[in-house]
Amino acid sequence: QVQLVESGGGLVQDGGSLRLSCAASGSIFRINDMGWYRQAPGKERELVADIARDGYTNYADSVKGRFTISRDNAKNTVYLQMNSLTPEDSAVYYCYCNAYILSSLRSSYNYWGQGTQVTVSS
Repeated sequence: QVQLVESGGGLVQDGGSLRLSCAASGSIFRINDMGWYRQAPGKERELVADIARDGYTNYADSVKGRFTISRDNAKNTVYLQMNSLTPEDSAVYYCYCNAYILSSLRSSYNYWGQGTQVTVSS
């Protein structure tokens, strides 16, 4: 299995910045994609950004130019630098990864973190 531990959430003022981190651990053979989703109260969970193992990135239109996703493959860690935050960015942010685990190399699976709260005050 794979465990994902997020950190870096919190309360920030409108226009501020936060950096989220998510470290994966466990019986990992290889991690493919890593990324971040978010869910605000009363809304669907939505993709924020993801990054392939080779560094190819994908962003939601609402965060392009403000958020930057990166990863450290040696540390099995993904980061999300969030700048120019607005109250609309307030949500629980969930880290995920798609990975092969040592006990099952025929298929990869998605794993999720517990979520970290980001609150942007106006």
